[in-house]
Amino acid sequence: MTEPVAASGIASLAWLLLALPAFGAAVLLVGGKRTDKWGHLLGCATILGAFGYGLALFFSTLGLSPEERVQNVHLFNWIDVNALTVEFGLRLDPLSLTFVLLITGVGSLIHIYSIGYMAHEAGRRKFFAYLNLFVSAMLLLVLGNGFVTLYFGWEGVGLASYLLIGWYQHKPEAASAAKKAFLMNRVGDLGLAIAIFLMFNRLGSTQYTEVFSRVGEFSSAEVLAITLLLLLGACGKSGQFPLQAWLPDAMAGPTPVSALIHAATMVTAGVYLIARSNPLYNLSADGRLVVMIIGGVTLLIGCIIGCAYDDFKKVLAYSTVSQIGYMILAVGLGPIGYALGIMHLLTHGFFKAGLFLGAGSVMHGMNDEGNIRRMGGLYKFLPITFVTWTLGYLALIGIPPFAGYFSKDAIIAAAFGAEGWRGYVFGGVALLGAALTAFYMTRLLILVFLGKPRWEELKSEDGRDYHPHESPLSMTIPMIILAVGSVAGGWFLSSGGRLAGWLEPSLGELQESHGVLSHGVVGILTVALSLLGAGLAFLLFGRRAQPVERPERVSFPVRAARADLYGNALNEALFARPGTWLTRALVFLDLKGVDGVVNGTAALLGGSSGRLRRLQTGFVRSYALSMLLGSIFVLGALLVVRFS
Repeated sequence: MTEPVAASGIASLAWLLLALPAFGAAVLLVGGKRTDKWGHLLGCATILGAFGYGLALFFSTLGLSPEERVQNVHLFNWIDVNALTVEFGLRLDPLSLTFVLLITGVGSLIHIYSIGYMAHEAGRRKFFAYLNLFVSAMLLLVLGNGFVTLYFGWEGVGLASYLLIGWYQHKPEAASAAKKAFLMNRVGDLGLAIAIFLMFNRLGSTQYTEVFSRVGEFSSAEVLAITLLLLLGACGKSGQFPLQAWLPDAMAGPTPVSALIHAATMVTAGVYLIARSNPLYNLSADGRLVVMIIGGVTLLIGCIIGCAYDDFKKVLAYSTVSQIGYMILAVGLGPIGYALGIMHLLTHGFFKAGLFLGAGSVMHGMNDEGNIRRMGGLYKFLPITFVTWTLGYLALIGIPPFAGYFSKDAIIAAAFGAEGWRGYVFGGVALLGAALTAFYMTRLLILVFLGKPRWEELKSEDGRDYHPHESPLSMTIPMIILAVGSVAGGWFLSSGGRLAGWLEPSLGELQESHGVLSHGVVGILTVALSLLGAGLAFLLFGRRAQPVERPERVSFPVRAARADLYGNALNEALFARPGTWLTRALVFLDLKGVDGVVNGTAALLGGSSGRLRRLQTGFVRSYALSMLLGSIFVLGALLVVRFS
């Protein structure tokens, strides 16, 4: 890994990347209702400003030699206590700058889209403040030059996601989803925190430069423990098994939030963490194997559940769970997969953001209806949304020459290149995932845009007729731009090894995989299976009218998929209910045990003093009699002692 050099020139102002969106959030939150009329414009301007500066920084770095592309921006010493010294600084390298462009670029489009989508929402400026806070925290996460700084941004993203997912706090499901996301992420955050403690315990530092240059000082057991704990943190933020249950529920927030979380920011943090920590994972084959297993299991979970859902955004949410699984699988492959995982992350940022914004456009034109069984035939009424969404759909299922073909197929080929039995298992899992992805996405396309308009004879829940219509330009222009990325992004990034060469100073040289199947054969198989999955979906859902109400009598696999493969039930049985029982037991112990002892002692003393108080009558004759009796008792006792 290339050692960083002190930043100079335009790079020395990199703190602006954090400051601009943070400034926008501060003004909108502190300014209150006075900013209502122009708050959304300020929110967009600060993100666009950060994107513009990020582009300038990218091009200035592009002109440097590979050895000079890793730069350190020292801002101040954050923590300096005895042996612990934490520098608050920024690491500017190809990996962090790639994420900067994704976060601010796609984030800017989502901000612009939100102007139209949230036009009639009360407190819209607060929404943009939360978006700015989210982006600023994510930028700190990817730009920080040490694990503690990363953790600061990590927790900031968790806070902002809680605020955005729970935007509709008056809805119980939104409040519950926000709490669920916050609590499940704390589980992963605990793993990340313990990993940081282990690094400091061994090296006395948590800065990237120190940790990565001295990885040889860790024992094999320490490296394995750290990589697994980092993976636990990644599972929380990126919605991977067994912490994936919060991600679909996050759809309770507004659609721009779904696009921001699922495409450009929060869920990519886990992939970034593992890729950034590649010097540690390179030393632990067992750690990488566990990463691959988690990625493979998660991508299948997402695909299977996505086949059975009727909620538009939740199908896309499980698609995100699955696609992040591909990325986790890729970075688990080590040097043959780090850059491939990042490439799929970037292409996914384009087409998944476009798909979510397209879903929001459909719901915007359908009185916020999200049930795909109540849609159909919308291609006539939302032509721009239909075209842009379809391009994103083709990119996701990996049809050439769209973006997903270049990134996802490369991961599948690399999976077949894994050593020994791993190549067969993980390559087969990735191929199966491609077929299932094409199936559930084609089902979604048919039920939403094609076929008979099932909404014509229905009324929305508030009693109004459906009047589907195209969205305003503030919503359609970002969708068009993202569609362009969905078409050309994969070819541009993969052509001539462009992205892999750019990321080499951060991730090392991309190693060629030599698997049981060549890349060309894998590409043909993947496309064939994708077409097979799409064709099967057309046969099942495109050739006959679909009922508006979901059939309740279905086979066990469908029931299991509708129940999230019992993931929530498992969490309830293993963690939630035992936790509730333990809490009740502790409360009982506190009330009846601890409080019982304290209150009992107080009652004993109070009762005793009350009874003793009755002896104080205030009559002299009583006291004289008491003294006489006492004297007789004392004399009697003395005589007994004397003559015994």
